Amino acid sequence: MVVGIPKALLYWRYKDLWIKFFQELNIKTLISPDTDKDILKKGLNIGIDEGCLSGKVYLGHIQWLIDKKVDYIFIPRVSYYDKQSFVCTKFRAMYDVVNNTFRHEKLKLLSYNIDAKRDVDELQSFKEMAKDLKKTDEEIEKSYYSAKKYYENKINEEVGQQKLTLSSIKNKLKIMLVGHSYNIYDAFIGKPITEYLLKNGCYPIYADLFDRKKSKDKSNEISPTLKYEYNKELLGSTFANKDKVDGIILISSFPCGPDSMTNDMIIRKLKDKPIINLIIDEQEGMAGRETRLESFIDIIRFKKGGKNA
Repeated sequence: MVVGIPKALLYWRYKDLWIKFFQELNIKTLISPDTDKDILKKGLNIGIDEGCLSGKVYLGHIQWLIDKKVDYIFIPRVSYYDKQSFVCTKFRAMYDVVNNTFRHEKLKLLSYNIDAKRDVDELQSFKEMAKDLKKTDEEIEKSYYSAKKYYENKINEEVGQQKLTLSSIKNKLKIMLVGHSYNIYDAFIGKPITEYLLKNGCYPIYADLFDRKKSKDKSNEISPTLKYEYNKELLGSTFANKDKVDGIILISSFPCGPDSMTNDMIIRKLKDKPIINLIIDEQEGMAGRETRLESFIDIIRFKKGGKNA
């Protein structure tokens, strides 16, 4: 059995959990490659015009896996982590979107469903896969706990490494990248921005690599009514850590509704830090982004009093 995993959307948040989980069960996985022009084109041809770029990219990765004839394609469904916080509709609907979009392909989809409103937690949702994977509940539970521990250790390592890096940077501008992991780390959407910053003597700091609980607590101080789980983390992280960086880049994919609301809130409420808002779509080349980034970096350096600041 080979389980295909799209390298998009929640993969970037949970890859260490998922891959380790299947390894513990001795199940092979095939990860789709970095987003490239071919995968993007596949997604654009398949996705509806109104869908966000991140969702279209995801469909491109699904098509790549279909072409490889894997036994299952893994598509998690996440609704509510708790009864107050929910996530963007695409994470609740993507299983059905894929099932409908590729209805003629006779796909075998593997999924779990996290939904606190139905009292289904992460472990219970993983056990939903037991029948398809031909594993017992006990095997699923053992593999899950092992993978969960590994996943949490990886998060702590990444958070700790960024904290150490922040304390050691002396002569480079520190720029916080505020965006969902599936945008920030994607080879088409966010990676070119990171590479440009590094090439121009800036050090990228990632808003999603700060303590999530502390970020959510800070978010509740800023906006108690904000509902979207991932946006709450980014909002809180931005305000909690703004004094550690020289500037902030907001990165989102067109036309994300939750991001447009959250980013507008950050821009209106955070007045003491240079901010640029980059909304990425399939039409925009890197040249336009580089022009804006160059001006943004120059402004920060001017404010700090010199080119080498």
